[in-house]
Amino acid sequence: MANASSAPSAQRSGSRSMPRHAIRPGVGIDYATLVGTIGAFGVVVAAVFIGGTPGAFFDIRGILIVVFGTLLVTTVSFSLGEMVKAQRLIWKAVTYQQRQPADAALMVTYLADIARRHGALALEQYEPEFRRERFLARAMQLVVDGTPGADVERIMMREAEATMHRHANSAGILRRAGEVSPAMGLIGTLVGLVQMLGNLESPETIGPAMAVALLTTFYGAVLANMFFMPIANKLERNSTIEATVNQIYAQGAASIARQENPRKLETMLNTILPPADRIRFYE
Repeated sequence: MANASSAPSAQRSGSRSMPRHAIRPGVGIDYATLVGTIGAFGVVVAAVFIGGTPGAFFDIRGILIVVFGTLLVTTVSFSLGEMVKAQRLIWKAVTYQQRQPADAALMVTYLADIARRHGALALEQYEPEFRRERFLARAMQLVVDGTPGADVERIMMREAEATMHRHANSAGILRRAGEVSPAMGLIGTLVGLVQMLGNLESPETIGPAMAVALLTTFYGAVLANMFFMPIANKLERNSTIEATVNQIYAQGAASIARQENPRKLETMLNTILPPADRIRFYE
């Protein structure tokens, strides 16, 4: 047995060591999200200050209409509990667990090799290692309990689908906010125009009313296209990767429960992975 990417000699000799980078995803910073978001807002702020009139871009009425209006209208489409959870999702788009499908395939193949040589009960000793991986821990517990392979696959695939549905619903909150904020900007524009047209006899009121009309559109466009929609796209991307990882875990656990040859599992998992990420656990 040999792993072309990360299996040390201890694994080849039958040691109980495990690929640490595969089993313990590290919590890191998604610099693409961080740099992209801060950089985009920084460019806009820099343009405002270069123009020499930064105060002209701040209007409390526009903020009330767009920011709070977007929050309240989005809440209508969801529950209060879902809205609270969405606040945590924004942070998850910046901090993430580095779980790559190739690492998941490598690790589950290693577990299958251990179960093939020492039996499914031998997997119990690795429970502390993958405790942080709730989905994997659940799948391996079913295997250790002697659950038939077909049942393991059915249970875990249903759980994977439920997880992906929850993530899609959460990302949908941000996407809905991205749809609402430009509309709230348009509403603010109409409010400003009505105020302006209703006070044409008072020239001193035309400027503030026009500011509301223009700034609400500006606020809505910025929030939608520079924050809500990009974050929603990143959450959907992360959810897709996690769904692939969970599929690998479910297929691997089912294969172990059916006592299939790990080489067959390796071949099957490589059909899920893109060609550049396919593993070579055996040579």
